[in-house]
Amino acid sequence: MPGFEVFGAEERKQVNDVLESGVLMRYGFDGMRNGHWKAKQFETTFAQRMQSAHCQLVSSGTSALTVALASAGVGAGDEVIMPTFTFVASFESIMMLGAVPVLVDIDDTLTLDPKAVENAITSKTKCIMPVHMCGSMADLKVLKQICDKHNLLLLEDACQAIGGTFEGKPLGSYGDLGCFSFDFVKTITCGEGGAVITNSEKYAVNADQYQDHGHDHVGSDRGAETHPHLGYNFRISELNAAVGIAQLDKLDSILATQKRNYTIIREVLETIEGVTFRRVPEGGEENYSFLNFFLPSEELATKAHKALSESGVEACFYWYTNNWHYINGWEHLRNLKSLAPLSSEIKNQIQDLNNTDFSKSDAWMSRTVSSLIKIGWTEAEVKKRAEAMKKAILSVL
Repeated sequence: MPGFEVFGAEERKQVNDVLESGVLMRYGFDGMRNGHWKAKQFETTFAQRMQSAHCQLVSSGTSALTVALASAGVGAGDEVIMPTFTFVASFESIMMLGAVPVLVDIDDTLTLDPKAVENAITSKTKCIMPVHMCGSMADLKVLKQICDKHNLLLLEDACQAIGGTFEGKPLGSYGDLGCFSFDFVKTITCGEGGAVITNSEKYAVNADQYQDHGHDHVGSDRGAETHPHLGYNFRISELNAAVGIAQLDKLDSILATQKRNYTIIREVLETIEGVTFRRVPEGGEENYSFLNFFLPSEELATKAHKALSESGVEACFYWYTNNWHYINGWEHLRNLKSLAPLSSEIKNQIQDLNNTDFSKSDAWMSRTVSSLIKIGWTEAEVKKRAEAMKKAILSVL
């Protein structure tokens, strides 16, 4: 991770196909395309790779979440349960539809705690949204059982976990809908882009229409298409999709390199007394894009993170004090700072996030350090990094 580390002739060839035709939009201009339909091609191959019946490409992972929720009918006043550890896009995508994010604790998977999820369900709950942060997954089997019990939607945010699997199924394909991001720092990238996958014909049609102003995409005359319902513009461009085609062809080799590099570092850190690792649910395999480990206390975690930085070990993260990925940094959400007035449903239903007890999440996040796993490292560089990490961590234990 990320895919831009392996940009090459393959990406240039795909992009040049688009530039030579001059058609950068995914719809229309059939006669000018020279047979190139990059978005359609990427959707077909990605659905196959994700073992899903349908894929809808969109402009970002954020828009993928919004489109997925809208396609399943989630809207004003509906509650969506999400974790305290994620990216801000999770609650942004929910609130854009007038729906209400309900934040609950995480556990040692660094994802949704099923017990906290069940305790948060109300008559207004419509969807459970596990976020597979840093390459690994939530307890999907238990969450699916909860959804079945309460007739709720299971929407997987797999934006950081492409290539991971659970019970042999690609992450994102286990729930009713799955979402991915192809931004510049993801495992495979389009520069900007995202995708929604589903096995539901209804959700697929809704997503296809919603992301393009409600166009029904029937016939070959775009101007004559009808609009069965309201929509927005979340389209991907042909240029972005073209990059994605080349990147998807490299996914297996990227995952193999990530696993090799991850394993080398983990085997070294496993020798350190006091260092433990996030739990991967039984039946799951992470995508190895991050190595996430726990120190015995918050104090030692902060010292270890500082020591790693001072030792020149780059790309290690302490999410607990990060502005973008944990509830502690979301002052704008906690105080509902918005450029436009928020819906009455959000204002009346949302938790008092300044006073909600997230101590169980704090207990995990305050002890967590994450190491990005780059694919551009040589094996020798990875071994050197592992030893440098070990030395830095031991210096504070």
